[in-house]
Amino acid sequence: MNTVDNFNFSGEKVLLRVDFNVPLDAAFLITDDSRITAALPTINKILNDGGSVILMSHLGRPKEGPTEKYSLKHIVSHLSSLLSKPVKFATDCMGDDARQLSAELLAGEVLLLENLRFYKEEEKGDIGFSERLASYGTFYVNDAFGTAHRAHASTAVMAQFFTGKKAFGYLMAKEVENANQVMKSPQRPFTAIVGGAKVSDKILIVENLINIADHILIGGGMAYTFFKAQGGNIGNSLCEQDRLETCLEIMKKAAEKGVQIHLPLDSVIADKFAADASTTVTESDSITDGWMGLDIGPNAQEAFSAVLKSSKTILWNGPMGVFEMDAFAAGTRSVAEAVAESTENGAFSLIGGGDSAAAVYKFGFEHKVSYVSTGGGALLEYFEGRVLPGIAAIEA
Repeated sequence: MNTVDNFNFSGEKVLLRVDFNVPLDAAFLITDDSRITAALPTINKILNDGGSVILMSHLGRPKEGPTEKYSLKHIVSHLSSLLSKPVKFATDCMGDDARQLSAELLAGEVLLLENLRFYKEEEKGDIGFSERLASYGTFYVNDAFGTAHRAHASTAVMAQFFTGKKAFGYLMAKEVENANQVMKSPQRPFTAIVGGAKVSDKILIVENLINIADHILIGGGMAYTFFKAQGGNIGNSLCEQDRLETCLEIMKKAAEKGVQIHLPLDSVIADKFAADASTTVTESDSITDGWMGLDIGPNAQEAFSAVLKSSKTILWNGPMGVFEMDAFAAGTRSVAEAVAESTENGAFSLIGGGDSAAAVYKFGFEHKVSYVSTGGGALLEYFEGRVLPGIAAIEA
C-alpha cells in the first residue's frame, strides 16, 4: 500500500484531504475533536520532512453555498493549538486568496482551505474544480476515510493529476489495513454484530458477511423484522413489511453456508418510545400489541456475550437498542463489555464507526477494543464488497 511512509516530503507542497467534519455547538465550539487528532500524525510527518501542508475538508451539508455554521474558520484556533503553530486560512477554496496563500506557503507551514462543499462542484466530482484545487500543490495525500466512498472532486477525481505523487495518509492506511484484517484474513471464529433500526440499511453487509463470518448476531430494531418473517408476534416494534422475504432468504443462505445467525431470545419492551416508558421483559417473538422492543433482554445479552467471548475476530456495526436512553442501554453496554473482554483475551475487534463508535465512547470502552473506525458509511460500503472511489484513486 502506498502510504506517506514511502515518501520524503522535503520541498513538497502537499494537498492533504482530511475529514474535519466535526460537531460544533451553538457557539461554534468543537464538541469532539477526534477526527482532527486522528489526522495529526500524517500532518506532522509531512511537516517534519520539510514539506508544507494545504488542508482540504468539508463540514456538514451546506445546501446553498457559504454558510456561517459550516465554515471551517471555526476550527482554525483549535487546530493551531494542536499543531503548536499558526494555521493560515483561505476564506474561499476557489478564490484568489487560496491561490496566493498556497503559492506563498513555506516549508513547515499549514494552510486550511474553506469548506469544499460551499461549491456544488465538489460533490459532483467536477473535473475543472479538481484541476484548480490540484494546481495549489505538488503532491496529493488522502487521509479522509470517512469520505472514501464518495466520488467527490477532492476525494477521488483530483488524484489523477498526481501520477507517482499520491499516497494514503496514516489514518486511511490504518482503516484499510484493519478492515482487510477482518474481511480477508480473519482468525476464527469470526463473529459479526449487526444492529440498528432497519434491515434495508444492512442487507448488503449481512449478505456479504454470510460468505465470511462464522456467527452473525442481529440486534436493534432490525431483529423484529426477522421475528415477524418467521411468524412471531412483535407488537408495535419496528418492522419493514417489504423485507420479510429478504429475512427468510438471509436465514436460508446462512444455513446453507453453515453460518449461525443469532437473534435476541428476549427483549426489553416498552409501552411507548420514551425514556420514562413502562418496561418489562418478554420473549422477542411474543410481544403484546401496543408494546415495542427497544433493547435486547438479559437472556439475549448472556447468549450474545457467550458467542463473543469465544470469538477470535469481531466486527461490530450497529447498536442493540435505543442506547441513547438509559432504560434501553443495557444490551448495547453488555455487548461492549463482551467485546472488550474478548479483545483482552486476544481477539481482534473492529468497531464500525457511526452509532457503534458512539456507544463504545459513551460506555468508555474505546481503549479496550482493537480499533474504532472513523468512517461509518465508508466502512459499511467496504464490508458490502464495494470498491471505494477514494481508495481506488490512490491505487490507480
